[in-house]
Amino acid sequence: MQNFHPIASKYETLKARLLEINDITSAAGLLYWDQATYMPPGGATARGRQIATLRQIAHQKFTDPALGELLEDLKSYEESLEYDSDAASLIRVTRRKYQKAIQVPEEFMARMSKHHSATYAVWAKARAENDFRAVQPYLEKNLELSQEMASFFPGYEHIADPLIDFYDYGMTVAQLRPLFTDLKSKLIHLVEAIASQPPIDNSFLHQHFPEHQQLNFTRKVVTSLGYDFNRGRQDKTLHPFMTKFSLGDVRITTRVYENDFSQALFSSIHETGHALYEQGICPSYEGSPLANGTSAGIHESQSRLWENTIGRSRGFWGYFYPQLQGVFLNQLKHISVDQFYRGINKVERSLIRTDADEVTYNLHVAIRFELELDLLAGKLTIQDLPEAWNQRYESDLGIRPQGDRDGVMQDVHWYSGLIGGQFQGYTLGNAIAAQIYQTAIRRNPAITVDIEQGKFDTLHQWLKENIYQHGSKYTPNELLERVTGQPLTIEPFITYIYQKYHGLYDLNSFNLGKDIGQEINH
Repeated sequence: MQNFHPIASKYETLKARLLEINDITSAAGLLYWDQATYMPPGGATARGRQIATLRQIAHQKFTDPALGELLEDLKSYEESLEYDSDAASLIRVTRRKYQKAIQVPEEFMARMSKHHSATYAVWAKARAENDFRAVQPYLEKNLELSQEMASFFPGYEHIADPLIDFYDYGMTVAQLRPLFTDLKSKLIHLVEAIASQPPIDNSFLHQHFPEHQQLNFTRKVVTSLGYDFNRGRQDKTLHPFMTKFSLGDVRITTRVYENDFSQALFSSIHETGHALYEQGICPSYEGSPLANGTSAGIHESQSRLWENTIGRSRGFWGYFYPQLQGVFLNQLKHISVDQFYRGINKVERSLIRTDADEVTYNLHVAIRFELELDLLAGKLTIQDLPEAWNQRYESDLGIRPQGDRDGVMQDVHWYSGLIGGQFQGYTLGNAIAAQIYQTAIRRNPAITVDIEQGKFDTLHQWLKENIYQHGSKYTPNELLERVTGQPLTIEPFITYIYQKYHGLYDLNSFNLGKDIGQEINH
């Protein structure tokens, strides 16, 4: 029998401990998936307790001093390896997460998890009944918990910084505020120019499209993109999401409106983008902290790339539209592919973030980001949040919610997780998607031709090789530099948006501002 070197033995012990912790958190994740899909409402209280129990056990095991001793013992081993070796990366990433985790008390984690599960159940009912007051005390408590969580990490410039760091490592309010300010200044002007023109007619999307036919077509599309149903499944839920219990079990969800064809299809493509990332991670990382996407922003870049850059492109529908017409002949027989392409890319001021077009979407995110900062800093109370929300929508998007269902209660995030850090990843994702896709087609121009022929493997394999397989081995900034050769920039996104929508709307007669013109000329 082979004898292990002491260091090798300790490394194997670390991996075994991490695998056990992963099994516990995966079990908690499965309970949450069930709660969001099939669980009867009566199970909410017990489910909250069950999830909290498992998360508390996982937290106890991950913050065990013995794990810290292992990491300390492995420090010299890590330093002897190449930075991007799998072993050095696993030790480095685990140490970073461990040092954060030990700053959060076990009791707090259990209390927070239990409260989030209870709040989710109340939110689902309150949203359906347009009753913010029913969930208000739960949200007030969640704000307190979010502020308490931030307090465990002193030394940050802004109270939101440690919460942002949980989701997008290395990002801060000081970095993100200028990004949002720059985007808003350009997008608001562009939205105004588009809104002043006759609207695109997309009424054909709002006919009767039977659910089973939508789901069958959607399944065909996401399979073509590369989603592996042998390692996944799709179910319905109130708010679509992707979840992973192992690299062999990555699930997506969707919601279906029979009077709106776009909902199920594009939410499915969006979640497929997340799932392709997870299904593409190196199999040897299974059960370890490396077996995850590296940040919310990088993850969102993949969902937005597949949903918008690919799924709403003219080339994509040049291939798929005849098949769609074959499924919904009565509804679409008089609609050309160009009418359909224009219809699915219609720009309009709307209330719902998840329904928003590419031009207005980041304005929705900016509103949430700014409100989060004000809440956490004590500049805004939960009681005043609905009115603040409505005023921001009126000033930034020129539209005002008539009820809280379509206002402050529309997103699940604040009702199932922390207030702070959860929204900036969507805008980062849009910017990163454009930057990555620009690089991909520059290095392999055949990608666009293949998409027009319904061949998505070229792009999928490029993304798998350059992004997916690495999991969380690299930080977001490291990965972006490796893939694109430059740090985060919004220039590719602004260029993409302007060029695409210049082709859909007549913008020649509008002075869209020096900044946008300069972006296009770069």
